[in-house]
Amino acid sequence: MRTVTRLLMRPARVSAVAQISKNFRLIDFQGDALRECTWTPGDKLQIKLDGSLSTRTFTPMQWDTATGATRILAYCHGAGPGCDWARRAQPGDERQLFGPRASLRLDGLPASTVLFGDETSIGLAATLQRTGEAASVRHFIFEVNDRKEAAVVLESFGMKTAVSIERQPDNGHLEAVIRAIQPLVGPSTAFVLSGKASSIQYVNRALKALSVAPRRLRAKVYWAPGKAGLD
Repeated sequence: MRTVTRLLMRPARVSAVAQISKNFRLIDFQGDALRECTWTPGDKLQIKLDGSLSTRTFTPMQWDTATGATRILAYCHGAGPGCDWARRAQPGDERQLFGPRASLRLDGLPASTVLFGDETSIGLAATLQRTGEAASVRHFIFEVNDRKEAAVVLESFGMKTAVSIERQPDNGHLEAVIRAIQPLVGPSTAFVLSGKASSIQYVNRALKALSVAPRRLRAKVYWAPGKAGLD
């Protein structure tokens, strides 16, 4: 395990932590090894947990190779090794990081782009908002557990017009998601889908029914109920 860590991972320390709501924490890392990277918006970063090679995956919101610094947004919901680490993270903590590596690329998107996701996608959305030409139009639609908390977090990143739709046990809220997406479908609009596997599948099917060509879709599953290790 020591050999794998030394050869594949980059040492870094937590340089700052900000609690922006009950369940969301901004966590900054700094380290000389983070200068030796090539980062593309949408890349993933895996953080090694204690005592094993187990990792949890996050989307860096920014990366400064000059200072060796990066930032993630952690959604600390429920119980689990990743959430437990994110809740406890404090400045000075040492971590081993694997990446950045390709995941869901945000380059080359057209001026009009719609992102659908959930709480795990907000870091990606904040990155997308800063990606592209000045005239780019970005729309954000999220399925969330708590609209009020989501609004606080989204406003903190300047996404005041983002649409948040609360989950329903029978997934009936996904019909509201499609109603929110339909007016945004244009001849060149691109769609970025991320978050829960079944929700991505639902929205993907709806977009195909609306004649959105596959080349205008980019998707990445971040999680699925009962499954660990997705990245």
